[in-house]
Amino acid sequence: MPPNEYDATIQRVQTEHRLNLANFWDIKTRSKVLEIGCGQGDTTAVLAHLVGAEGFVHGIDIASPNYGSPVTLGESIQFLQNSSLGNRIQIDFETNILSPDINFPKDSFDFIVLSHCSWYFKSPEELFEILKKIKDFGKTLCFAEWDTRITTNEQLPHFLSVLIQAQYECFKENSFSNIRTLFTPIDIQTIAKSAGWNILTENTIDSSQLQDGKWEIEQTLLDYEKELLVVDNLPAKFKALFQSQIYLLEAAINRNEIKSMSTYAFAAK
Repeated sequence: MPPNEYDATIQRVQTEHRLNLANFWDIKTRSKVLEIGCGQGDTTAVLAHLVGAEGFVHGIDIASPNYGSPVTLGESIQFLQNSSLGNRIQIDFETNILSPDINFPKDSFDFIVLSHCSWYFKSPEELFEILKKIKDFGKTLCFAEWDTRITTNEQLPHFLSVLIQAQYECFKENSFSNIRTLFTPIDIQTIAKSAGWNILTENTIDSSQLQDGKWEIEQTLLDYEKELLVVDNLPAKFKALFQSQIYLLEAAINRNEIKSMSTYAFAAK
């Protein structure tokens, strides 16, 4: 992956987390993997490493390759494809998995991976339709998302930041935000089962070392006033509630060290 110009350890920590997820999912060599919501390729790189030279990873993301900062998704993936792993990776940006044009023969893939991408989906209905559509594409569904069941005070600021963002997203018609729908583990389990998946194994994986919690908090405090101005139909009482939650977030930051939430992961058939 491209080195981070601010902190060389960031990518190492991010990649180690993806390795923990992939090891839990038991990604095997020579496997064919479909990755939905591949983003800048953090998980893609790990999957490509684990499947080996005889394996293949097909990544799909609805975003434009110009999305992202300071490195765009396209720049990051190009860096990855120019590496020794590049010949076992295909990435399709600006591709909606729900498009009628996107289809694969039954059991084309050994694994279908959705890693830290479900909160980008616009609604529970969209997640359901995706999980239902891909049911025939592959044998095993590998899923990971932040676990909202916080267990320490240090995780509270991360949780508050995503909760604030998720609430004002409810009033938006269109969005390009990081968090568009907040799913709890129970939400995810219910939707996956409704879509026909049988969860075989699940786990809560420590991800407190990840930098994402701090990033989400910084983004929330930087953007919340601007975000509230974008929403025309927001009741005054809701705006007051958001301001109260901002005060709670600021107080939580001052009282506690910041740690990212854990990650909820499962494998399903």
